[in-house]
Amino acid sequence: MKTLKEKLLQLKEKKNVFILLKYITGLILFGFLSIILLFSLVYFEVFGKLPNKQELTSIINEESSLIYSSDNVIIGKIFAENRTNLKLEQIPHHLKEALIATEDKRFYSHNGYDGQSYARVFFKSILMRDASGGGGSTITQQLIKNLYGRQYHGFLSMPINKIKELIIARRMERLYSKDEILQLYLNSVPFGENIFGIESAANRFFNKSAGELKTEESAVLVGMLKANTYYNPRLHPKNAIQRRNTVLQLMNNETYLSNQITDSLKKLPINLNYKNLTINATAGYFTYQVKKKASEFIKTVNETLSSNYNLETDGLKIHTTLNYDIQKIAEKSAKKQLIIKQQQLDKELQSNILKRKWLKKQQFTEKDKQKRSLKLFNWDSTKTITGNKIDSLWYYEKMLNASVLVTNPKNGAVLSWVGGNNFTTLPFDMVLSHRQIASAFKPFLYATALENGISPCDYFENKEKTYSEYENWTPKNADKTSTPDKKIALWYALIQSMNIPSVNLYFKLEKELLTRTCEKLKFPELTNNTPSIALGALDLSLFEATRAYGTFANNGKMNDLYMITKITDKDGEIIYESKETKSEKIFTEKSTQTLTTILQRAVEQGTGAAIRNRYKIKSPLASKTGTAQDYTNAWFIAYTPNIVFGTWVGTSKNDVHFNSGNGSGSSLALPIVANILKEIENKPELRNKYLTSFNIPEEISSSIDCTPYREKGIKGFFNRLFGKKKKEN
Repeated sequence: MKTLKEKLLQLKEKKNVFILLKYITGLILFGFLSIILLFSLVYFEVFGKLPNKQELTSIINEESSLIYSSDNVIIGKIFAENRTNLKLEQIPHHLKEALIATEDKRFYSHNGYDGQSYARVFFKSILMRDASGGGGSTITQQLIKNLYGRQYHGFLSMPINKIKELIIARRMERLYSKDEILQLYLNSVPFGENIFGIESAANRFFNKSAGELKTEESAVLVGMLKANTYYNPRLHPKNAIQRRNTVLQLMNNETYLSNQITDSLKKLPINLNYKNLTINATAGYFTYQVKKKASEFIKTVNETLSSNYNLETDGLKIHTTLNYDIQKIAEKSAKKQLIIKQQQLDKELQSNILKRKWLKKQQFTEKDKQKRSLKLFNWDSTKTITGNKIDSLWYYEKMLNASVLVTNPKNGAVLSWVGGNNFTTLPFDMVLSHRQIASAFKPFLYATALENGISPCDYFENKEKTYSEYENWTPKNADKTSTPDKKIALWYALIQSMNIPSVNLYFKLEKELLTRTCEKLKFPELTNNTPSIALGALDLSLFEATRAYGTFANNGKMNDLYMITKITDKDGEIIYESKETKSEKIFTEKSTQTLTTILQRAVEQGTGAAIRNRYKIKSPLASKTGTAQDYTNAWFIAYTPNIVFGTWVGTSKNDVHFNSGNGSGSSLALPIVANILKEIENKPELRNKYLTSFNIPEEISSSIDCTPYREKGIKGFFNRLFGKKKKEN
């Protein structure tokens, strides 16, 4: 029998339990009421506006505008966020399955939020502090977070944002089908590297559309969603394989994959085909120019039509003139040549005083002389050296650069544009840089002469002369020779790029005639039309020079160069289309055909002969080299009736250069065009389209069949009177 004391103690214990239960009940009730209150405050938008039905039904993710080559290859993007949206029917089933198995396996059964996941998070992650418990957000809620982000509300930030996502997710599930929500999610989710959406990710890591992904590739990309950088297959391949295999196993757990297929896929390596248009940009210089032009066109369209197109967000498609095959060939040819020639220049610089002269011109501080790790451009990868600012500046000062411009003279379409060695590292565009044109200018002088009644078989003095009225200037031929006893035929002087006869030709013409030619060709204004102009002493850009050579290829008519054919909206509706412009008549057809005949002979036996002799190019071709004083700028421009190739090579400034024939136009610039031609000759479609024959009448071709030299004096007179006419082969 219990004593009174024991009974009182038992009663007290029951009372304490009751008080504890009452206290716990009160806490639960308070927590429940607090949640209801907080939910109500969020619902009635006390903590910020929630998207309504109209806003949710009009969700359109921002989308990158795409730049296409003429052969339908994506060569660039314009974006605020690097995103390309995928249509519902383009999403492969295994991609959906990988996402659902990994992120939300009850996706098709819940209404936007998952009660079981919330319970798991509460008991496992919060009460038991198990980090493997996972999150409670559904795919729909993650989509809400991607679209609207999260706001800061102090210590209540997490519950308020979670409640917001739950409310919006429930609303969204009433408006969209499950597959439409998957589509929105896959188009908005970030993958790191400033790319958004599965389509951009598939393009970046596997160089294919998301619709072409294999199961194991989908698993890689879905695996990245947990941690974009840590599971990036380029940066951390081991982590990516481990995560991919986890995703494959989760797909197996949900019976999306059989045991056999799962095991076989886990054994595969990750075969990346990484393509980053902003780093390894084919046609980076070209797409930059296209962006500028497209912005101008869209601005005009918006002003004219009162529209509101946005290049960065509206997913426009910009179709260009660029031929992707020719662009790749041009970039490869320039790279190949510069690697060889850079080694030769470096060797020359070791044995001359150019570097010492350069150093004397610079003003360096002690800080500039401090050693540190330097990342420098290299053709194969970024080059890291230990050096100082002086080393870095000298590295780029002596670096050879090349620009290549390939156009269609019939309409002015730009087929290839190589503005330099690497757009990301060296963005200054050498196609637009003005450099001394040198002898590549001579065809414009000679064409002007032909236009004004001078014959290709007229003869000019080849004797050195000093011009006192021009500061005792004494022009010399490149090989330092002259023929005081012989005159030179105009055609031969041009194919050999002889300076003395060219100066004499200049004096035979009225100055205004050459000035007028330059104006019609849209060259920069001639501020000082002195005889040195005849030798190319003015500065032209490769853009201007190549456009002008198109006049010779197009029977005397010049077209403005253009890059964009049309711009469409994301549904394919045309909002801008280039219009065919009328060619401007610069020279007569006869003059240009005569000049082309001469420049064709330059390929056979003149300054461009290496095209045939060394590179074995068989196609019909007319060409001209150019070598500036002291080998500071090297040019080579060649053409057929359907294509013009222009290239320039040199250093960023004129202070550092070759001191030998290695820096001439025929040695430095010509090989780039020769290698492009060689590749095009091996591609039947390109060869048949662009390397076409000149249809020049026989009477014009035969008009230059006169002897290259004519002896002066009585001996020359009797030779012309009784001798046989020599035909140059």
